[in-house]
Amino acid sequence: MKVVILYRPNSEHGTEVETFIHDFKAQHNARMLEVEDADSRDGIATASLYDIMQFPAILAMSDTGSMLKIWQGETLPLMDEVAYYTQE
Repeated sequence: MKVVILYRPNSEHGTEVETFIHDFKAQHNARMLEVEDADSRDGIATASLYDIMQFPAILAMSDTGSMLKIWQGETLPLMDEVAYYTQE
C-alpha cells in the first residue's frame, strides 16, 4: 500500500500540509509516502485519474493502484489514520 499527498505548495494550505508531512515522516514509516505538487504534470494526471476536486488530497492506494481511502479538503486526517495505509 502507498499514500500520496497531493497539494499546492504555494497556497493557503501549503504550510499546514508541509508541517503534516514533516511530522508524519518523523513519527511513522514514511517509505510508502509520496508527495506530489497538484500543479505538476504528475499531480494533474493523478488528480484527473482519481477525480480529485479539492486540495489538499491524501490518497491511500493498494499496490495495484486501486483507491482504498481518500481525504479531500482543508481538514487533514489524523496521522494514525494515514499511517495504517503505509504499513506493509
